[in-house]
Amino acid sequence: MLLAIDVGNTNIVVGVFEGSTLVESWRLATDNKRSADEYGTILGSMYRRINITEEDIDDIIIASVVPSLLFTLEHMCLKFYEKTPIVVEQGIKTGIKINYENPRALGADRLVNAVAAHIRYGGNLIVIDFGTATTFDCVSSDGTFLGGAIAPGMKTQAAALFEHTAKLPNVDLEIPGRFIARNTSEGMQSGLIYGHMGFTEHMVRGMKQEMSKELGCDPDSIKVIATGGMATMVESGVECIDVIDRRLTLDGLQMLHEKNKGLNKKRVLQD
Repeated sequence: MLLAIDVGNTNIVVGVFEGSTLVESWRLATDNKRSADEYGTILGSMYRRINITEEDIDDIIIASVVPSLLFTLEHMCLKFYEKTPIVVEQGIKTGIKINYENPRALGADRLVNAVAAHIRYGGNLIVIDFGTATTFDCVSSDGTFLGGAIAPGMKTQAAALFEHTAKLPNVDLEIPGRFIARNTSEGMQSGLIYGHMGFTEHMVRGMKQEMSKELGCDPDSIKVIATGGMATMVESGVECIDVIDRRLTLDGLQMLHEKNKGLNKKRVLQD
């Protein structure tokens, strides 16, 4: 079995695979203060509920956008599983050509999403991940990562309003049902959610125009794949998203593991 760990700024998503089949997945809060022992104990308690033990894990792959947690999790893998994990970083084989000024600066989550979307959907793609940050990544049909954009996610925007204003409340992200709100909470929901919908439509439209010029393709042929916790909410108010794939990142880790079995040393990034 494969243990796949996706470390985000807000949550850690963990999946256990039997071959290419996801057996089960869990989500826990990202916490820099937890030790390797704590993470090992928490993960063990989760999958033992479905009769899996540490001995059932044959390999581990980790993608992390939180550098301070990577050492902790690598230590956990050695202590609890006696295994060195494959880490999505320099040295991993992706099948993707990265057209980025500094390929090493590309976030592991964005790379994993690009790989998974290219393998699963093919064609020219825009991949949107609605998480702590909202990221837009453009991938051509020949597997070239063309670049993208990064913006604050809706929860990050909501937290910023709450933390940096004296009178605005901390609101739940729910669609208010109308643009012109009659109270402060609904006004924030309108601005955050409908604003993010409009922003998404505008970004996709602009990216499709640029991709069509660069690749010589019809803008309408470019497929938009969305993932992340807020994808369904945004998709409900836009027309630009073609597919929501909630498991894109976890499945991408499994795909990368297939490409990199036996790799457990840091090397220079390869295509």
